[in-house]
Amino acid sequence: MEQVIETLKQDLPTLFEKDISYDIYTQDIYFKDPVNTFKYKFNYRIIFWTLRFHARLFFTQISFDVHDIKQSASDTILVNWTVRGVLRVPWKAPLLFNGYSTYKLNKDNLIYEHIDTWDRKPGEILKQFWQKGETVS
Repeated sequence: MEQVIETLKQDLPTLFEKDISYDIYTQDIYFKDPVNTFKYKFNYRIIFWTLRFHARLFFTQISFDVHDIKQSASDTILVNWTVRGVLRVPWKAPLLFNGYSTYKLNKDNLIYEHIDTWDRKPGEILKQFWQKGETVS
């Protein structure tokens, strides 16, 4: 469990910049967030590639701020985070939303489930793209 937490602490803050370590996940990892649901490590790799690609394409600034990573049960890790960014548009629309990730581990201490919960609906997050802003705090 401690090694998985350490890997998440290293990987998550830079997930928009570089790839994560996939050796802490099972081959049939299940992922769900408010817009995606899928299974298998191949698809999990694709979602992180897609996040990095879109971050570079659509944002002048973007970060994944990790606030807390803790073991919340014998087989569960909870991560609280914030996504902040500035959209690549002339009015520099800010993006900000909070969430948490729940990771479930099997008996071999590999993550077999990753569920993301956001503090608002995807449509509410998209509405931020039409707001004018200079910086995101």
